[in-house]
Amino acid sequence: MRRVVVLGSTGSIGTQTLDVVRQHADKLEIVALAVNSSIDTLAKQAGEFGVKHLAVGDERLAGDARAVELAQLANAAGGSFGCGASAVADLVRLPEADIVVNALVGAAGLRASYETLAAGKVLALANKESLVVGGDLIMPLARKLDAAAGFQHALMPIDSEHGAIYQCLLGEDAAEVTRLWVTASGGPFRGRTRAELKDITPAQALAHPTWNMGAKISIDSSTLMNKGLEVIEAHHLFDMPYEKIEVVVQPQSAIHSMVEFADGSVKAHLGTTDMRIPIQFALSYPARWKAPVEPLDFRKLGTLEFAAPDVETFRCLELARIAGKTGGTLPCVMNAANEVAVATFLAERNSYLGIAECVEYVMDAHEVQTVESLEQLEQLDAWARACAMSWVDARV
Repeated sequence: MRRVVVLGSTGSIGTQTLDVVRQHADKLEIVALAVNSSIDTLAKQAGEFGVKHLAVGDERLAGDARAVELAQLANAAGGSFGCGASAVADLVRLPEADIVVNALVGAAGLRASYETLAAGKVLALANKESLVVGGDLIMPLARKLDAAAGFQHALMPIDSEHGAIYQCLLGEDAAEVTRLWVTASGGPFRGRTRAELKDITPAQALAHPTWNMGAKISIDSSTLMNKGLEVIEAHHLFDMPYEKIEVVVQPQSAIHSMVEFADGSVKAHLGTTDMRIPIQFALSYPARWKAPVEPLDFRKLGTLEFAAPDVETFRCLELARIAGKTGGTLPCVMNAANEVAVATFLAERNSYLGIAECVEYVMDAHEVQTVESLEQLEQLDAWARACAMSWVDARV
């Protein structure tokens, strides 16, 4: 039995993780759950899975009547309940926990990832910002844990793209890899010009053609920032130089990513477009369990298309690559600015094209430093958010 902590249990990845656990209740057990603010849903999940260790990230809810009631129930069952970032971090250190699924949204997930690995737990990572912002701190911890434990799965990627690359690399010599191909659906605006994107609304940008995701990641997918973040992640996860990481648009989303080798061979990972497949593999590795969804029927797939991404129209992809290549604290600043730019766009205080403009402005204003600590990154994250908000406010 593998005992699992789910951080961000009410989001898209979190709820799908719980579905995997339902299907494999003989192999998986939920021992702790954390949400940002959805107390009512947390209570229902805790009741269904019999979870007694709970946390709410929003510390402002500590005095909420529902939080007080949930705390009383948890304590009566011999468990725990807390509000705030420290309460979330406490869950990953539970002695009964084996695997932590980090499905928190945004930079808030970085400290949770760091604390998970520091506590010697396997990290099933769905939080992109952990590596984008703190890859220089997270990966040394993962490698240290792998070396100490004698295995190489301290960090299991849940992202469909990185999970695909991970599987394509199993049993291979990394020195023989010539390219990682990160696939992209192209988003809802594939093929459009900048002029056609000028008046895009949040509702239009949220309508992803393939995946059912949260609001922030849906906007990132439409701007291709999501692919930029994944390029930076791939650099850290697979210790691969940026020159060997390419993005290719694959609209059918049947190929989740590919690895090219020195002899010209290419391994591609294909499957149904359902996040429960990479989630389950991260939890089951090295075993493969029964498919959580209907497998892909190649007779019905039809054609596979490939195209280069339009980095001039979708500027965010190129900005992320610049941040990654520059390194240091620039990815942290870029990520924070993007979070503000996306949030203000969703609130209709920023334009769609303004997302990339805001990010570029903050990147240009930043003096790059060497990454030294979580505290340093948190301070720069706050600075970048303030800088991005001032840019938005000046244009409202």
